[in-house]
Amino acid sequence: MKKLDYMNRIYDSGALAVVRADTKRVLEIAEGIVKGGVDVMEVSYTIDSAADSIIILRKKFGDKLLVGAGTVLDGETAKDAIKSGAQFIYSPMFDKEVARLCNQYQIPYAPGCTSVTEAVNALREGATFIKIFPYGGIVGPDLIKTIKTPIPYLPLIESGGVNTENIIDWLKAGTDIVGIGGALSKGNIDDIADNAKQFRNKIDEYRKQK
Repeated sequence: MKKLDYMNRIYDSGALAVVRADTKRVLEIAEGIVKGGVDVMEVSYTIDSAADSIIILRKKFGDKLLVGAGTVLDGETAKDAIKSGAQFIYSPMFDKEVARLCNQYQIPYAPGCTSVTEAVNALREGATFIKIFPYGGIVGPDLIKTIKTPIPYLPLIESGGVNTENIIDWLKAGTDIVGIGGALSKGNIDDIADNAKQFRNKIDEYRKQK
């Protein structure tokens, strides 16, 4: 039931840190978000040290942090990420081979989709969550609301333009999980922890009111 456990943990968190940094900085960010109550992070494969970072994070934080690989565009990269210990795969695009590998190894897959047709097709191929990319961050929460009206069961991640001021708008529109970049990557460990705590509190408060 590994995939189900990871999927539930991502949903329960409601937020994940989107990180593009070298290993030293990745570890600092991880320490900050865990301290602030956000326990899910993806490490982008746009950075050469991504695999090493995932290995080190898994060893250092254990069950305290769910670690995924981001910007995974093809099966070869997915295999490397899974071998390194990635517990979910996050991408700006959908790829059938990546979807099949994730299903084979029983880890969640969150591909980026640009249309409702692509999103539904990705679900049919076994995607766990759908990241609306890149239009969500450009158009805003109304896009999520529009998509969720005819397809309320679509599990959506928004990964652009989310901050502490507008996160409630995204959640109200139907976003299930938010991906957060800059707000959880800037400053020192305490700064990151403070920001993570703000996101944690807002998500928890919103869900209690639903």
